[in-house]
Amino acid sequence: MKEWIFTTDHKRVGILYLIGSMAAFAVAGIMALLMRAEQFNIGLGVASEPTQYNTWLYFHGAAMILGFLIPGLTGFAANYLIPLMIGAKDVAFPRLNALSLWLFWMGIVVALLTFVIPDAPDIMWTGYPPYSVKTAGNTAFYVFTVHLIGFSSILGAVNFLTTIIYMRAPGMGWMQMNVFVWSLFTGLIVQLVFVPVLAAAVTLLLFDKYLGTHFFDAAAGGDVLLYQNLFWFYSHPAVYVIFLPAMGLLFEIISTNAKNRPFNYNALIVGMCGIVLITGEVWVHHLYTSGMPDWIRIGQMVTTLMISVPVGVMVISLWGTLYKGAITFNTAMYYGVSCLFLLLLGGLTGIPLAMTALDLHLSETSFIHAHFHFIMGIFAAFVVFGSVYFYFPKMTGRMCNEALGKLSFWLNFIGVNVTFWPLFIIGVKYGMPRRYYDYARIPEAVPYHHVATFGAVLVALGITLMLVNWIYGAIKGPKAPENPWRSASLEWTHAASPPPHGNFPAPVTVSSDWTPYNYK
Repeated sequence: MKEWIFTTDHKRVGILYLIGSMAAFAVAGIMALLMRAEQFNIGLGVASEPTQYNTWLYFHGAAMILGFLIPGLTGFAANYLIPLMIGAKDVAFPRLNALSLWLFWMGIVVALLTFVIPDAPDIMWTGYPPYSVKTAGNTAFYVFTVHLIGFSSILGAVNFLTTIIYMRAPGMGWMQMNVFVWSLFTGLIVQLVFVPVLAAAVTLLLFDKYLGTHFFDAAAGGDVLLYQNLFWFYSHPAVYVIFLPAMGLLFEIISTNAKNRPFNYNALIVGMCGIVLITGEVWVHHLYTSGMPDWIRIGQMVTTLMISVPVGVMVISLWGTLYKGAITFNTAMYYGVSCLFLLLLGGLTGIPLAMTALDLHLSETSFIHAHFHFIMGIFAAFVVFGSVYFYFPKMTGRMCNEALGKLSFWLNFIGVNVTFWPLFIIGVKYGMPRRYYDYARIPEAVPYHHVATFGAVLVALGITLMLVNWIYGAIKGPKAPENPWRSASLEWTHAASPPPHGNFPAPVTVSSDWTPYNYK
């Protein structure tokens, strides 16, 4: 136990990130089930009062994004894989890495205290004023959680950017790196630039509520929309802090299982860099319905649509990677292929939301709720699940049960579609508002909520089977071959499974014609 608590080994740090992020996912998932149960019928049901529903909503959003998706991708996957993929013994600053991990865990613990303090936060993950200033809920807990996890992510970004720039194996050029390394590099630049903006916004919120300032109080000369602009100036780029590493991992899974080099690798990398350049110019599409000059709406509608170009280049590369591939359909690949569908669905439903004329009608309805779950939540979560299956032999030296893995995948895939398709429909057909615990004026939506709740139960069953499979596989699973997927990447060809301290038995060098996708 002591070795794990005080570890600076990047692989153990990565596994501790995975445990923490899955714990956050599990509790956030329970909150989602409670919310589904509350919306099963009209009127107050499972919740004892409306503010209790708001607390569930707050924890679900904050934990899924700040506790699961971002740490799962930039904490777990980055820590475990980056030094191995670039041929390094460890990260640039191992002690800073450990500090980053424990700040993340402190954030998780503070967030979990939501359920034991008498004045639980009820302001969702957005923390919009004036409600967050006026509520009796504990806004300071929300702010402190954001500060802890935000500081952790900044330290992690500095560490990994330094590691990638200075610690690549001799001979490894920039255009010889794994797609995941590039995706993390670009994603962490976005994170480093925009996280301080969120920290500043929530700090001003803290001042307004507890020190009597008026940054967001319109009656005293402040501007309530200033908070929303600052929040989304961070939070839309945060989508790409999740999206880019998720795409990088997806390329590793699909490329290896199709035995094909990523299609149009150079254009793919340019696409990632293009996202970094444009991502700071799209946040206003979250505020189309608020007061602002029309020219800003039109301008940011154009930039929002423009970002679909580099994203489209990446998606085309994914599909092209499958062309004439010798595809192996293991559990990781099931998740990988399903992500192609999720990307298509989430991307196509995002186009109308980028356009001002359509967004005005769909804003704040459950259509948006379903859209961002498909394109960000479910897509990235499926990538994390698929990558755990893909790297399970590397991390544990053992194999998971493939049959149980595929069964849990189908439960998850069918479950998420049964859950969120009805929300698309009632968002368009009835204007069903999101975030509401009750919908007495829309009784027509009741059957749709019934179907969505049944879907959530399927997902819960699938996730439970998946976790059982991971735990049993780590303890009793059959021993894994050294390179079960026949990958050409350094973590499989040059390191044992699981890798020892220092990663490689001898210093790694690569030739000028080496590539991590040289499949034979």
